[in-house]
Amino acid sequence: MATRKKPDPNDALLAHLEYLKLSFVAENYLELAKRAGEEHWDHLTFLVHLLHGEVLRRQTRSVERRVRLARFPVPKTLEQFDWSWPRKINRLQVQNLFRLNFIEEHANVIFVGGVGLGKSHLATALGLAACEHGYSVLFASAVDVVNTLAAAQRAGQLKTELRKYLRPRLLVLDELGYLPIDKAGADLLFQIISQRYERGSLAITTNRIYKKWATIFNNDATLTSAVLDRLLHHAETVRIEGQSFRMKERINEPTDAPLPDPTTEQTANENAD
Repeated sequence: MATRKKPDPNDALLAHLEYLKLSFVAENYLELAKRAGEEHWDHLTFLVHLLHGEVLRRQTRSVERRVRLARFPVPKTLEQFDWSWPRKINRLQVQNLFRLNFIEEHANVIFVGGVGLGKSHLATALGLAACEHGYSVLFASAVDVVNTLAAAQRAGQLKTELRKYLRPRLLVLDELGYLPIDKAGADLLFQIISQRYERGSLAITTNRIYKKWATIFNNDATLTSAVLDRLLHHAETVRIEGQSFRMKERINEPTDAPLPDPTTEQTANENAD
């Protein structure tokens, strides 16, 4: 009579871990059990090490998922920002924003300055930091938002599409004012700003000072006033001044290279005045 094979406890344990989706524990419990024996851990210490590793893995995957859903063109960090290039920037103000208190307060951040001064870099880095701290984030250019909502409106799906921009705790709206927006587009942007007011945070980059924002919103003074009233009620403005960072390498080119057109740079800087 054949003897019944005793069940392998490892097989049963792995089956349980797979069911519970504890992948780190399944992959590391033997190695950690060996270490526990060598270092004379008690059972509680062994369990803490196993679960700590599981928690770290899940946190890492959650951050990766939030970063993926945020749709950053290129992830940037605050450590990568070149503080020496802008002629004027309040470094302490920017660093304080990375404490992310403004998100809990449903407040906004507006980065104002000429082209190539790192506004999008800082806004992206702020969004990435928010992802790392558990906040949902979406990054989009203002023109893409307008075009997407306009298409949804024509298809009778505006409410559904609007929710994509209202749901995240932080919406990064990039390059507001770089391209003209018609009356319909201005109304669509106003819907986002109005519905996020005191419910969710906005981080906006723009090359236009506030007194010139009417040109962004189809020269509609009433709409512009309503936008600014909601946007600036709880907001911090970060002003950045200087020459375009993208001119840096051109400035360092050999002397026989063509010089940048000063009128182009002057126009860009005037927009930030």
